[in-house]
Amino acid sequence: MKLVRIPVKAVGAATALLLSTPAFAGWEPTKPVEIVVAAGAGGASDQMARMMQAAIQKNNLMKQPMVVSLKGGASGAEALMYMKSSEGDPNKVLIAYSLIYMLPLSAKIPFNWRELTPVSVVALDQFVLWDNSAGPKTVKEFVAAAKAASAPFKMGGTGSKREDHVLTVFLEQKTGAKFSYLPYKSGGEAATQLVGNHTEANVNNPSENLEVWRAGQVRPLCVFDRERISYTTKVTDTQSWADIPTCKEEGVDVQYLMLRAMFLPGKVTPEQQAFYVDLFHKVTQTAEYKDYMEKQALKPIFLTGKDMVQFLEEDDALNKSLMTEAGFVAK
Repeated sequence: MKLVRIPVKAVGAATALLLSTPAFAGWEPTKPVEIVVAAGAGGASDQMARMMQAAIQKNNLMKQPMVVSLKGGASGAEALMYMKSSEGDPNKVLIAYSLIYMLPLSAKIPFNWRELTPVSVVALDQFVLWDNSAGPKTVKEFVAAAKAASAPFKMGGTGSKREDHVLTVFLEQKTGAKFSYLPYKSGGEAATQLVGNHTEANVNNPSENLEVWRAGQVRPLCVFDRERISYTTKVTDTQSWADIPTCKEEGVDVQYLMLRAMFLPGKVTPEQQAFYVDLFHKVTQTAEYKDYMEKQALKPIFLTGKDMVQFLEEDDALNKSLMTEAGFVAK
């Protein structure tokens, strides 16, 4: 079956920001704020967290400093349970992605994103099929080589039974090729393994392979979206993000986008929630955010309140369907 894109009406207005800035009734943090990353160092979540940390500090958006805290243990469960156990603590904020839906399904951990306090969706992330620059030059050549190989091609990815793994399963179904999925702690590690020819491919987010692509060590074959990435500034000497064809253009109709969203622990006050809605709205207006979005090929979006909850409910249902079809839901 086709891997359907995120079916949410709000994405149609992805570049629209809030028309008014919410008031936060004077509350603000009185000690450093911990931005919790449910992944290892060097991955897309870590990179985004550090961009936000720098943007907040440089633009004086908050009096207290923001500290990045990596909690990628147990495939990210460490971060989810840490947030769950921090009820009422407004000095911790999670930078979340599809893990919040997938991990409870695959590992049966006692976590539900509804136990946290939604703040805002700040971006949508892409996935790209990459191979080593010495490997096949097109999707057609890549699939043919994978089918002809004496052993399954090794596909690197972040974690097990998550986005990268699901995409690998659907690639098998759509192409008839066989892949051996190898889970790593982060997209940065998956990129290193591909550069070293320890794997044949990965489906990293653009940010995770950006530097090794710029260095000529990996090649983007296609993007898993219904349309090409919009950014036209050259990343390498010859290519921009917009030059990467969609996988559908290349004969593999697989599409998937992933949220990047901010959550507080449960049972914080409305004033505390409003402070962070306002803070991350301001972050999206900074030059650092806008530059990061283009360089890392992210889709800009800002959702909060009821629109965010609707997005999360629809995205949750989609991911549950995909996980079920891939056979990754624990019994």
